[in-house]
Amino acid sequence: MISDASEVVYLSMEIALEPAMPTYSGGLGVLAGDTLRSAADLEIPLVGVTLAHRKGYFQQTLDPEGRQREEPEDWQIGDFAELLEARAEIEIEGQPLRIAAWRYWIEGATGFRVPVYLLDADLPENGDSARRLTDVLYGGDGRHRLSQEAILGLGGLRLLRALGHRNVLRFHMNEGHAALVVLGLLEEEAAARAGRAGARGLELARDHCVFTTHTPVPAGHDRFPPELVAAVLGEARYKLLHECLGDGEINMTELALRGSRFVNGVAMRHGEISRGMFPSYPIHSITNGVHVQTWAAQPFQVLFDRFLPDWRRDALSLRYAISIPHEEIWSAHQTAKRVLLEALSRLAGAHFDPDVLTLGFARRATAYKRATLLFHDLERLRALVQGAGRLQIAFAGKAHPRDEEGKGIIEQVHRARDALAGEIAIAWLPDYDLALGKLLCAGCDVWLNTPIPPLEASGTSGMKAAVNGVPSLSILDGWWVEGHIEGHTGWAFGAREPSEQGVRSDDADADSLYEVLGQSVIPCFYGRRAEFVEMMRQSIAINGSFFNTERMLWQYLHGAYRIPRGVPSREANSAEG
Repeated sequence: MISDASEVVYLSMEIALEPAMPTYSGGLGVLAGDTLRSAADLEIPLVGVTLAHRKGYFQQTLDPEGRQREEPEDWQIGDFAELLEARAEIEIEGQPLRIAAWRYWIEGATGFRVPVYLLDADLPENGDSARRLTDVLYGGDGRHRLSQEAILGLGGLRLLRALGHRNVLRFHMNEGHAALVVLGLLEEEAAARAGRAGARGLELARDHCVFTTHTPVPAGHDRFPPELVAAVLGEARYKLLHECLGDGEINMTELALRGSRFVNGVAMRHGEISRGMFPSYPIHSITNGVHVQTWAAQPFQVLFDRFLPDWRRDALSLRYAISIPHEEIWSAHQTAKRVLLEALSRLAGAHFDPDVLTLGFARRATAYKRATLLFHDLERLRALVQGAGRLQIAFAGKAHPRDEEGKGIIEQVHRARDALAGEIAIAWLPDYDLALGKLLCAGCDVWLNTPIPPLEASGTSGMKAAVNGVPSLSILDGWWVEGHIEGHTGWAFGAREPSEQGVRSDDADADSLYEVLGQSVIPCFYGRRAEFVEMMRQSIAINGSFFNTERMLWQYLHGAYRIPRGVPSREANSAEG
């Protein structure tokens, strides 16, 4: 067992805990939630820290033309978490800001529990604008974003201390949003030394910090101008940051890099890209994973319980799925597909045929994901379907409220739906969340992934599909570089080598996509069913058994956390506050 005197605090701006708790926007939050669920299963003393997000990210509605509308989420945090008595205080724009914490428990397979603290500024002691700082995920301007990051990093550290978490071995920053915890640790060292922390303070902070970067493009890293940092955090804190980072903008990724003992990208290729972006730092690779118990659809849970009795506590045992009979896998898949098709009819008014090859595509609606690549040449797509076999496509995903290009992508898919009506059934499921993601990943026949390489740091939706025996049809980017075995776990299309940063020919990639669909995917689904089901079985056995957060966490334990072993843990990993 692992000592609870060696806790790891996991800080993330978003954590997906339950479908009815809108405390996440997409893949970053889903990864965080899966990580903490696996920690509970493995009895690893992780402590989650995030913001309360009382109004969530946003609720998405789509009109018949696919125009997105955003509304605040309506939910009550008190229905899911308990408000603790402890309070912390930080200074924002020269004014004291009081912060409370709600505690949510994640219970693992053995009953071990991991706490998640949701930080909340909505207190009577705070002014009206200050009370709204923790309301909306990724809302507001740069000033608002910096204030939220101060609450997460500085406020989170102070609340943890107030709650009794004083023996923290590592602080794990899940992306640069949490980088100000490094500043908080520097301040603690300065207070302990009754003066400036200096280089020694940064060295001590570094010994306690781990940083995972998720962004393979420079523009995706948070930067704030000096005058804004001084105004929001105060002159003293700005000077301390200036000592650490030098002149110019305050780059949160740079702060996290300088303040961490271990840094990693989230896939093998992403680690390579990150080392090119930040050549002064040793950056490792730990490929993301998914929590298999969460993402296995009910029919597959029943199937695994019958054939792989240890799978809930040992994800590696999915390796033995290679012995599950074909007819059992196909039957479980058909049940999951019927559930998806019922949801498509109910939520999107779409009538899909259970016998038709169904492609799934669900992720954030933004330009580099290229949701419309399949519709690059409608005439060629029509000819492909007429010549090779029928297709239907299920989409889901939200565009950020300020991403007009992303919103336009959703509208383009709707226009393609109308243009192909009667030939190819197409639907976009609104308000994508954990529950819809699970339906799509399990119920489609093939998972489609079309990003511009090397902009996909990892991606996890294809991993969720693999747990349910759904092979991928994907550009070789992110995790698929490692998970792809042609004709065994799915198919690759497009050039085999990464392109220049963010530069890619849609013409060439679409041409390759049509070729692979027409010559490999569609003929295999309709004409070589045994071969297709064998591919499903190998997707579970090869990719499901490896691309999971259980394996991922063991890698963090060994390479990043280095938690001492041999000391018995408490029954529940928490301080009572």
